[in-house]
Amino acid sequence: MGAGHSDHPHEHGHGPGQDHDHGHSHVPARIRHERPLWIAFGLTLLFLLVEVVGGLLSNSLALLSDAAHMMTDVLALGIALFAVRMSRRPPDARRTYGYARMEAIGALANGGLLFVVAGFILWEALGRFREPQAVASNAMLVVASLGLLVNLVSMRLLAAGAGESLNVRGAYMEVWSDMLGSLGVIAGALLIRFTGWTVVDPVIAVLIGLWVLPRTWLLLRAAAQVLMQGVPAGLDIDEVRDAMQALPGVAAVHDLHVWALGSREPILTAHVLLADDAADVDALRGELAGMLGARFGIDHVTLQMEARHCGGGEHR
Repeated sequence: MGAGHSDHPHEHGHGPGQDHDHGHSHVPARIRHERPLWIAFGLTLLFLLVEVVGGLLSNSLALLSDAAHMMTDVLALGIALFAVRMSRRPPDARRTYGYARMEAIGALANGGLLFVVAGFILWEALGRFREPQAVASNAMLVVASLGLLVNLVSMRLLAAGAGESLNVRGAYMEVWSDMLGSLGVIAGALLIRFTGWTVVDPVIAVLIGLWVLPRTWLLLRAAAQVLMQGVPAGLDIDEVRDAMQALPGVAAVHDLHVWALGSREPILTAHVLLADDAADVDALRGELAGMLGARFGIDHVTLQMEARHCGGGEHR
């Protein structure tokens, strides 16, 4: 017979859609970092348009491929902003966990688009190898240098939030990688200007395309892991089970599930079979929840305490 079940009686009262912000500011991180995200989004979007026009006028595939990468920055920043805005919405009768998973859905769409863009860049580059074309290196150099400046400003704006929010960190990494792309285009423009080797342009385009593809795969895999309710990165479910079973009063733990709503906020549910000498069930439940929060960072916990083994399902 079950001894009842209860959510972790956490003193801070965090729900699944709330921040766990332990910084010095009393303003939640998702609100505090929204303004820098908006500024970085506006700067990047504006320069994306400039870079597309510059790439078309200079006939530079490297510049256009960097513009495509800049477009992924716009998408990443847009996803981060969308996730920040949506995560403010409280759970309702239809979505009892809230809207945190919109971040993973957006990342999945972003990843699909990235694959298409990278494939197009590589295909166009192969054509340029067969039929080299003239490139206006001066325009290419000016536009890429402006792009580098925009990347550096955006990185500065997002740096503080990257240390506090995985959502902002993802946007920061997008901008950081695009900064490397801008450096590549600048190097290519200088080589073309002083050597006349126009083949450098498609070579750099290929390198940028190959840079995008593995990052896209990692993005898709991370999004799928969240949507499939996989165990969050950095958590070992066997280690969690062993830590729970090591507490006095716990005979066994089964039906253990750990997942996350988004890129953070891990959630745990489990059935805990009580040992014969277990006395205070509520105290044991609190001890388990406290250990899970302190050791594994799992603050949203639901435990069903059982006086004897209940049937049904795989008990492990």
